Amino acid sequence: MRIREITVTPVAFRDPPLLNAAGVHEPWALRSVVEVVTDDGLSGLGESYGDASHLDRLRAAAEALTGADAGHHHDLYARVAASVGTGVFTDQHGLTGAGSNGKTVDSVFSPFEVACLDIVGKATGRRVADLLGGPVRDAVPYSAYLFYKWAGHPDAPEDRFGAALDPDGIVAQARLLVGEYGFRSLKLKGGVFPPGEEIAAVRALTDAFPGLPLRIDPNAAWTPETSVRVGTELAGALEYLEDPAPGIEGMAEVAAKVPMPLATNMAVVTHAHLPPAIAHRAIGVLLLDHHYWGGLLKSAQVAALCATFGIGLSMHSNSHLGISLAAMTHLAAATPNLDHSCDTHTPWLTVRDGQDVIAPGALAFAGGAVPLPPGPGLGVELDRDALAVLHEQYERCGVRRRDDTAYMRRFHPGFAPARARW
Repeated sequence: MRIREITVTPVAFRDPPLLNAAGVHEPWALRSVVEVVTDDGLSGLGESYGDASHLDRLRAAAEALTGADAGHHHDLYARVAASVGTGVFTDQHGLTGAGSNGKTVDSVFSPFEVACLDIVGKATGRRVADLLGGPVRDAVPYSAYLFYKWAGHPDAPEDRFGAALDPDGIVAQARLLVGEYGFRSLKLKGGVFPPGEEIAAVRALTDAFPGLPLRIDPNAAWTPETSVRVGTELAGALEYLEDPAPGIEGMAEVAAKVPMPLATNMAVVTHAHLPPAIAHRAIGVLLLDHHYWGGLLKSAQVAALCATFGIGLSMHSNSHLGISLAAMTHLAAATPNLDHSCDTHTPWLTVRDGQDVIAPGALAFAGGAVPLPPGPGLGVELDRDALAVLHEQYERCGVRRRDDTAYMRRFHPGFAPARARW
């Protein structure tokens, strides 16, 4: 299974105006699709970010991986690390925590590792979940990911989701997503309005959906003092409070004073962060993300470490396509201690308009969960016509780096994102 060829294709797909602490999503989201082909004709798929500097590193890594054995995980990682060198990739929006060289290597390696596991699965007739130890669940539960949002992008028609700028709008959005997908837990992206307004939205969701687990994520927009106040006021309403305050020390200060566990995908985003986070008892739930934790095998190792230290698990998401959803589903299916529903942006994709790169039918939500695809490898196939359309959109859209803040400033010039702003 020597790697004969690797293709990295940047794509763009439509994204609604979803608000967050950094600003607002642009009309186009960027991703990259990685296809690895071996000398015996097997192919595998991976997916990653689409920012221009990340694409450059993916292409350099693709050259370094040509000729390697697709089944030799450690050699693949060493080749990617050598190609990255001392480089550091930092996302413009800052919503996935600080950048580092280790995180950069892991982020570049991840789509190639997923593609190679897809190949190994096809070669052996096994699903990726089987290669990760075997599934412990046949379907993976996901959460309704709720966003404050504009009715549509400025100078564009209102999208089908409409506006959500107050508690009533958030509840209406939740009813739409729960009705269409059957979600059995809810997550609200916060950090957009003053904390009192977001507390009101959480309480409105609690009243509208009694018994459904609920979480809020302000992306570290609150001070520790505000975080403690919000956590105290929402006692009994949240399954966990996600990234309320910046940094491991800030999270530890809050964790000692609120009744619910704290979760993170910002304070703890690489392996070196785990020892201090554990020592300071800063988190109770880690949101894994194989895109920057080094792929599926390294994520499984982190999950085992969390079990050792009694840390719960969920899964982080950003604007992704079906290859990522498949990889997330295989990892979650094979993770025994995943004890919270995973995040996903899938409902926000315009999949009804063909805005995905996988052939339809392999992945579908049922009761808020995605059943594990039955086919070998990831169990999904590339739709080459759709890939060509999304690549053409990338060429035409003009966006080359996600920048929620700059897009927000087009319409609100004084907007200034800041950690611990409230």
